[in-house]
Amino acid sequence: IKEDFEIIDKKQIPHATELKNEEKEKTEEARWSAPLLSLAKRASENLALSYGNALKSASLVGFISKPVSNDSTARTSVRYHAMEERANLMNMMKLSIKILIQSALSLGRTLDSDFPPLQQFFVVLEHCLKHGLKVKKTFIGQNKSFFGPLELVEKLCPEASDIATSVKNLPELKTAVGRGRAWLYLALMQKKLADYLKVLLDHKHLLSEFYEPDALMMEEEGAVIVGLLVGLNVIDANLCLKGEDLDSQVGVIDFSLYLKEAQDSDGKQDGGITAVLDQKHYVEELNRHLSCTVADLQNKIDCLEKTNSKLQEELAAATDRIGSLQEEQQQLKQQNELIRERSEKSVEVTKEDTKVELDTYKQSRQGLDEMYSDVWKQLKEEKKMRLELEKELELQIGMKTEMEIAMKLLEKDTHEKQDTLVALRQQLEEVKAINLQMFHKSQNAECSLQQKTEAISSFEGKTNEMMSSMKQMEERLQHAEKARQAAEERCNKMKQELAGRLDACRQQMSQLDSKCSTLEKELKSEKEQRQTLQRELHQEKDATTLLKTELQQMEGLKKELRKLQDEKQQLEKVCEEQEQALQEMGLHLSQSKLKMEDIKEVNKALKGHTWLKDDEATHCKQCEKEFSISRRKHHCRNCGDIFCNTCSSNELALPSYPKPVRVCDTCHTLLLQRCSSNSS
Repeated sequence: IKEDFEIIDKKQIPHATELKNEEKEKTEEARWSAPLLSLAKRASENLALSYGNALKSASLVGFISKPVSNDSTARTSVRYHAMEERANLMNMMKLSIKILIQSALSLGRTLDSDFPPLQQFFVVLEHCLKHGLKVKKTFIGQNKSFFGPLELVEKLCPEASDIATSVKNLPELKTAVGRGRAWLYLALMQKKLADYLKVLLDHKHLLSEFYEPDALMMEEEGAVIVGLLVGLNVIDANLCLKGEDLDSQVGVIDFSLYLKEAQDSDGKQDGGITAVLDQKHYVEELNRHLSCTVADLQNKIDCLEKTNSKLQEELAAATDRIGSLQEEQQQLKQQNELIRERSEKSVEVTKEDTKVELDTYKQSRQGLDEMYSDVWKQLKEEKKMRLELEKELELQIGMKTEMEIAMKLLEKDTHEKQDTLVALRQQLEEVKAINLQMFHKSQNAECSLQQKTEAISSFEGKTNEMMSSMKQMEERLQHAEKARQAAEERCNKMKQELAGRLDACRQQMSQLDSKCSTLEKELKSEKEQRQTLQRELHQEKDATTLLKTELQQMEGLKKELRKLQDEKQQLEKVCEEQEQALQEMGLHLSQSKLKMEDIKEVNKALKGHTWLKDDEATHCKQCEKEFSISRRKHHCRNCGDIFCNTCSSNELALPSYPKPVRVCDTCHTLLLQRCSSNSS
């Protein structure tokens, strides 16, 4: 964009070395306000350098004689200017973030869009993003917007797609600057502004298309600013984008916010009064310069409005011209049809003449040859005329194709709405597929449950059999022990009775020993059998524990099955609600054109009421529940506000509608009271 510069003498402009000397002297005098004064001095240096650039541009035009300088000095000066600008912007960013966090923590609440430190933060961030932007030329003029690099975030980070779609769907935003500001608002509310900008800085090869190599976003200062932005995740912001004119806002930095804090913090010291006065004079000069820039910007806005009005007039003239061209096309078609009829008639006449000439050919051959040559010449001329007419027809057909392309562009908007319906139906199909998968899983789980229950029943039968066999073996052991005890008692009795008859009873003793040995062998075998039975019991106990764990797992699977069945029922309910909502949406889309005309008539009848747009309402006015696909929006035909189905289920006949229409609960009670009062 072209800028107007004033012609200033070189003697009035301070040199950069003089400004640096003044800096050194003032830092020793006023250490208490060192960060603020350094920032102000750097800003003054930038102003001086901008005036120097203005003088250079004026010297290029021919107002001031420009001294000759080498290429190396020019490059070093440009790099120095870029470094100074980056440092100033980074310092301003540090100050704005610090003051914003301090003020937000002191308030202890969510910040609105009217909060002055938040507004100044967005202004400084916009200046940082605009630094070093490349100028793009369009058919209207030169365009320099920071929304281009922000659009790359949607491709690099899929989480930012919601922000991009919501910014594009806002009808109030008409310029790229307004869309970029809305994007920054939404990213701050999501607390992901630092993450998105870090993704951009990680792909600097993509940023090189939009920024110069000396830009702030291409250097190390960009990474420092992203690190500072991480601290803003502490703040909760609630910014309303509707109703705000983001396109025409002027991004001017207000230094008074930062000066007030410096005065409050250092007002106790006695020696800082002179420094505060210097700051006041400096701020007044800055305000004067800023007022000049605001006036220039207002003039530019007026010029842009004039150009917009001219473009609208040109569009109206183009539409009129298209209509006139269509009328001319129809006239040319009629003329072509007339010319074709004439040519056909002339061809028929020539055919008749040729027939007559063929009849007279027998009489006079020479006259016939002359007549034939004349007819041939006439045919050639008519062919030439026909070719010219065909060329004109082709040109008209080309104009018609251009008109058809324009009509197709208009039809694309209607197709996009149909695409949204198709996407909703695809989501329904996906939900149905998920339901089928859950149904198959439940069937498989039930089959496995049946198999495991059968295995458990078989194991329980085996355990019962083993327990019965164990009981039998224990009874045998008890009988054997009783027999042994009886034998021992008998032996003792025999020893007492037959103490004197040892010799006679040795044979009986040998027999008894043999019997005892056999009994001991039987006892050993029974003990071994008992040990084996005990081992089998332990094994069966382990098997029963495993079966119990499997039973517990089966119970868990049953609980999961119940949960899945409940989820399935909920999903089926959601599917039914979504299908009903889709059917209502289809009816709404089919009847939208008819309803628009009815709504216009109702708006004429209801002069005092305002008809709310669908985009302006996100919650029901009465019950304050959020709208969704299942909970749809309904207008009250009396007051024009938007309610849910439960809050607007009543119907009454209104003066503007012959048939009963939808009315909210409050309007229903009011209208009934009016009717009762009128009847009384």
